[in-house]
Amino acid sequence: MHLVSLTASKLLHFSGLSDHRKALKTTKMEEKALEVYDVIRSIRDPEKPNTLEELDVVTESSVEVRDLGEEEFLIIIKFSPTVPHCSLATLIGLCLQVKLERCLPFKHKLEIYISEGTHSTEEDINKQINDKERVAAAMENPNLREIVEQCVTEPDD
Repeated sequence: MHLVSLTASKLLHFSGLSDHRKALKTTKMEEKALEVYDVIRSIRDPEKPNTLEELDVVTESSVEVRDLGEEEFLIIIKFSPTVPHCSLATLIGLCLQVKLERCLPFKHKLEIYISEGTHSTEEDINKQINDKERVAAAMENPNLREIVEQCVTEPDD
């Protein structure tokens, strides 16, 4: 059986089907990444009247999607706060979490990070925004929840 499998994979490789499948998978991941970006680009900054896209906090290249199999995807977002000592970086991460959990139509796991070297306490903030219990506790705070809602609500909602 192993010989048949090996022969089949070599046949696929030589016929170009293997490369074609990889290209299709890459295209699918790029499409998913754009879908994710379209969801987060309109999140408003907690302090400014601008969106995260307008401030370059998130860009198309800051979103990566990996296929986990069985129609589930790993979404990795790396955002860049506007200043290295941004006091609202954790809140921005929370807004990203909330908006994606609400809006994505496909099964996913989510990892959100501050881009390396863009914040003075990036390691601590990365732990906070990827801790489900801390995120849930934060959303139980009515004041924090109201700020998040203002940031993630679309202008025409």
